[in-house]
Amino acid sequence: MKNNNNKLKKIVSVVTLALMGSGCNLIYKTTGDTMAGYSAAHAVPYVLSIDDTQMGCATGEAMTPFLMSFSRVTNPADNVGVLMYSSAATCAEQKAWDHELTYLRAVRAGDASEAEDAREQEKRSYAIAAQRQYKAYKHMEAYFDVKIGEECGDLDDREDQLVWLMGMISGLQALNSQLSSLSDQGIPTDVASKVGRAAECLDDAKWWGVPSSIRALVWTMVPGVMPKGQDAWVRLSQSSKQGANNGVRLAHVFEALAALNAGNTELVKDVIRAHVASIKSMPVRKDAAMLDRIATLTLRSISDRMWTEQTGHRTPMGRFGKFPDDQVKVETIDIDDLL
Repeated sequence: MKNNNNKLKKIVSVVTLALMGSGCNLIYKTTGDTMAGYSAAHAVPYVLSIDDTQMGCATGEAMTPFLMSFSRVTNPADNVGVLMYSSAATCAEQKAWDHELTYLRAVRAGDASEAEDAREQEKRSYAIAAQRQYKAYKHMEAYFDVKIGEECGDLDDREDQLVWLMGMISGLQALNSQLSSLSDQGIPTDVASKVGRAAECLDDAKWWGVPSSIRALVWTMVPGVMPKGQDAWVRLSQSSKQGANNGVRLAHVFEALAALNAGNTELVKDVIRAHVASIKSMPVRKDAAMLDRIATLTLRSISDRMWTEQTGHRTPMGRFGKFPDDQVKVETIDIDDLL
């Protein structure tokens, strides 16, 4: 009888542990679904509405592992992954920009060791940025479960359109960061052409001219993809104006990048000047303040590079939109007027 009681206790213990394990999994799944839903409905829109990019990228770095870990117990929150990984990538990008400025100052000072070390740090930061940006792109691909560049995803909701847009931008950024890292980060070069075609799925009027600016940038990058009768530079200019008129100036970045790639420094300067003028004349769209601010920081990083190459320091406060070699108009006074 005693042996039977012991066997019964063991069976009860095993069943109890199994039920407890199932209960935990159920709790984890419910928590994961809740967190993913909350992030998509509230946390992400809130982050996009603030203009503190350092806080935005810190949120991406800190919260991405936590939120994405719930994919172990429930369906992956790929839509959230797109936005969180792209936010985290901005931290690595900003570090790369600072390392580049350190490199340029070291070159001016003739410090070869410092220059080499700064360049290596820059490449490492770009490699991290590329990996994060490509993960954002892959999460977009998984979320819509379509062949990017051949089909449009289900884009009935504005939230899903935002995920599509950010995924496309992340794909292009990943390629650019991979090139800047001077290393192979596993990002296929056909991402650019895929993104260029996928941009046609979004309405320019709803997304501040960004879809057309993405397509036009790809036209300048990939030979033979620009349709007949189209002019990439005209399209880039039109998209920039559309974004400026709507308070989200993200299209300025694509025009500036295209100009940089083409070696057109004067156009780069004109884009930055237009961006600064627009900030003064057109208030930012509140629900996309983070995107507008990221555009400003990206253009300021280009300005910092120009200033550092010519002066040894980054853009001075209050001088964004101006350049060291600008012609300064000096007022002259006729000496006869003073007599």
